[in-house]
Amino acid sequence: MKIDKQIAIVTGAGSGLGEATARRLAAQGAKVAVLDRSLDAAKAVAGGIGGLALGADVTDQQAIAQAFAEIEAELGAAPRIAVNCAGVGTAGRILPREGDLNIDAFERTVKINLIGTYTVMAHAARGMAAQDPLDADGARGVIVNTASIAYQDGQIGQAAYAASKGGVASMTLPAARELARVGIRVMTVAPGLFETSMSAGLTPEFKKSLEASLPFPSRMGLPDEFAMLVQQIVENPVLNGEVIRIDCAVRMAPK
Repeated sequence: MKIDKQIAIVTGAGSGLGEATARRLAAQGAKVAVLDRSLDAAKAVAGGIGGLALGADVTDQQAIAQAFAEIEAELGAAPRIAVNCAGVGTAGRILPREGDLNIDAFERTVKINLIGTYTVMAHAARGMAAQDPLDADGARGVIVNTASIAYQDGQIGQAAYAASKGGVASMTLPAARELARVGIRVMTVAPGLFETSMSAGLTPEFKKSLEASLPFPSRMGLPDEFAMLVQQIVENPVLNGEVIRIDCAVRMAPK
C-alpha cells in the first residue's frame, strides 16, 4: 500500500520506536496522528512533522474511541495505517526474594502491552473496514503491532513482559485471518535491543556487555531501523499474518 497521502496513527509516538515511526511515515507523505500518554510529548513530535497530537492512555477505551473520532474530524477520514508502539518494559520475579508478589505489576503490564494493543487494533480495524478499497486486491488498511524477542527468549524477571508480548505475537495470525475478508493486513514486529528510553539508563559497561552478545551488527538497533521495517511492511502487499524478529540474530540467555 502506498503511504503517500494516507492517514496513519502511531501509538507511543512521543518517543523511541513510535516517534521514529511517526517521523518516517510523515516523511513518506502520510498524515500522522501522534498518540502518546503524554500530550506534551505528542505535541513535540507532531509539531515537527505537521501531524495531529493526541493525548490518550491505551488502557482507557473511552479515550481511544475519542482519539479515533478526533482523527476523523481533524484529518477527514479514519486511519488506513495503524502502528502500535505503546508499551512498558516491566521487570519482576514470580517469586521475589523479598517483598510482595508482583501480581499487580503483571496485570498492569498485560493491560498496557496486550489489551492496549488489542483496543487500538479493534478501533483501527473498524475505521478501515468502513472505507472503500484502495486497489484491485481490495486493500483497506494495514495494522502493525509491536511485540519483542522476549516473547520467545524471555529472561528471568520478564514473565509479565514476555507474556504480554507473547499475546501480541499470538494475536497476529488470527487477526490477519479474520480481517482478510475486509482487506486489512495485520503484522507484528518483534524488536531486540534498541536505542530507546528503556536503554538510555544503562551504564556504559552494561550496555557494552549487552552489545557484545549481538552477533551482527554488534550494536543496538536504531529507532529508524525499526521504522524502516514498518514502512516496508506497509508497502509490501503480501506481508500478512506474520511476526518478524529484528534483532541482529541474538538469542537471549536466561539472565
